[in-house]
Amino acid sequence: HYRPNTLILNNLEFDHADIFDNVEAIERQFHHLVRTVPSQGLIVRPALDRHLDNALEMGCWSPVQDTAIGSEISRTADWRAELLAEDGSRFMVIHHEQPVATLKWGLTGLHNVRNALSAIAAARHVGVTPDHAVAALCRFSGVKRRMELVGEIGGVRVYDDFAHHPTAIASTLEGLRNRVGDEPILAIIEPRSNTMKQGVHKQTLIPSAALADRVLWGNLSDMDWLPELVGSWQAEHGELDHHRVEASVEELIEKALEGLPETCHIVIMSNGGFGGIHRKLVAELEKRRG
Repeated sequence: HYRPNTLILNNLEFDHADIFDNVEAIERQFHHLVRTVPSQGLIVRPALDRHLDNALEMGCWSPVQDTAIGSEISRTADWRAELLAEDGSRFMVIHHEQPVATLKWGLTGLHNVRNALSAIAAARHVGVTPDHAVAALCRFSGVKRRMELVGEIGGVRVYDDFAHHPTAIASTLEGLRNRVGDEPILAIIEPRSNTMKQGVHKQTLIPSAALADRVLWGNLSDMDWLPELVGSWQAEHGELDHHRVEASVEELIEKALEGLPETCHIVIMSNGGFGGIHRKLVAELEKRRG
């Protein structure tokens, strides 16, 4: 019912398990959206996404432009980013293999690089030249709940991020790891969405946090499968202190502060309020280290 003239399709993966039976049902809904784009419109999409491939193969009657990073595809993408900083904070924007401009900003992560390419392509379709779009993005400081710095106490930085599915968790941590190098990262994660509570993505959940030095899982919804999953992982990999499951915000804060190094990056990831843990953790850090 939106009937867009310019449509950005981002990555497509299974979600909303309380509504859709499988990812194929979501692909069908994306196809219905694609059908509403006029023939003179534009669809912008990442080059590597098999679920989007499936949706578009059902029928597409509009021009499509794709985006890619580096040489991740063998053919030429319409829009490409050549990373100048591994964390995605600086990259060259390339259109039809012609350099446009260098984008330097405060954001990190390949997901943000892809978002930038899509925004530049969409803006061009409505009359904004790519160099002007890049200049605007260089001034863009991000949005709330996307690696938002909510506190800095000594050498400890606390971030709030909306990531709550494995793909987003991994991408967020990858961007931070590439920025901070070997400095310690503590991830505090709440599997809160209906899809996560049902354990739909549990097989990829723990591996998604591999780039963190320690991971605390918030089991505020009392999910039986979460402690079982972490217990099995620990038994198999011997990482007894790397992952812990706690049932309350207070327990999470205590475990977070236990042995916390002087320099550390704490990333709190949830799609909800997480019991106010951000404010409470910062307050406790200020009390003990301020």
